[in-house]
Amino acid sequence: MSVGAARDQVQPGGGGRRTRGGRPRRNTARVVGLFVAAAALVVAAIVSLAVGSRPIDPVTVLTALTHYDEANPLHLMVVELRVPRTVLGLLVGAALAVCGALIQAFTRNPLADPGILGVNAGASFAVTFAVGVLGLSSPGAYVPFALLGALVLTLLVYALGSVGPSGATPMKLTLAGVALGAAFTGFTTAIVLQNNSTLQVMRFWGVGSVGGRTLDQLEWALPLIAAGLALGLVCARSLNALALGDDLAQALGARVALTQILVIVAVTLLAGTSVAAAGPIAFVGIMIPHMVRWFTGPDQRWVIAYSMIVGPIFLVLADVLGRIVLPNGELRVGIVTGILGAPVLIALVRRGRVSGL
Repeated sequence: MSVGAARDQVQPGGGGRRTRGGRPRRNTARVVGLFVAAAALVVAAIVSLAVGSRPIDPVTVLTALTHYDEANPLHLMVVELRVPRTVLGLLVGAALAVCGALIQAFTRNPLADPGILGVNAGASFAVTFAVGVLGLSSPGAYVPFALLGALVLTLLVYALGSVGPSGATPMKLTLAGVALGAAFTGFTTAIVLQNNSTLQVMRFWGVGSVGGRTLDQLEWALPLIAAGLALGLVCARSLNALALGDDLAQALGARVALTQILVIVAVTLLAGTSVAAAGPIAFVGIMIPHMVRWFTGPDQRWVIAYSMIVGPIFLVLADVLGRIVLPNGELRVGIVTGILGAPVLIALVRRGRVSGL
């Protein structure tokens, strides 16, 4: 492919030359779709505040948010329980979806996500070590350990997947991630089984949940996830060029090494913070980017922008479903995403509908 043809391929329209007017029409559809998705996100947040073991009407929800009365038990339920849960669901949903999109573009592997590449396993091991060996108990104290674990696993996977003359190929990166993820999952299990108190803590945290948090406990998560999302947006254009290969990307003016470093930092922030805040939650990172690409095409700027909105919608609604599906009690969101995500992934593979990068 010539550099001129490649330059056409990474233009904002997302691929190849188009007939006159085709690109503006598609971009208009994307912009309209983004506003529709944003409206759906607002609706999902309202549903999350209103629906649960005790339904609360939207008027009461709005009153609780604007004229809070701590003597009103419904206001207390909304502000103290459901608002932190919804905020965390929105943050983690955006983080996991964008993290998955970045990893898929970075490795050029449409089946990659933080779980498959072992990033979540590294963060989980580090948090388990902090709880079981160092005796930490506050979710905020998990953050540096989760970030360090995510970073170490990301670097190990990339280093191991880069061995050999062919460099870092999608298959080698995936195999390295699966192998290292399995190893660190084993280390995590070994620590948990050695200490009963650690087992009690980790058996709830380890399945993934956005409940049981306060807004004060989430203050640390917002800036870290916001920084990761911002880095993802900054990298998006260069990731379009990297899809053509490193040599062509450099010929097109992309700063390949800088882009790779920024992606690794973004993945570390997003995956590490999400695991520290909510535990490991599967399938969001692999499923949402595919759903988004069916509408946006392969342009990473649109994929990442849409993932920031569609990911939170999916995770918040999955959490709502987990609250109401059982007559007594609830399913944690990590279980719900696994139940919903596994059939979708199997269907994608069997029907050959894995979206292109």
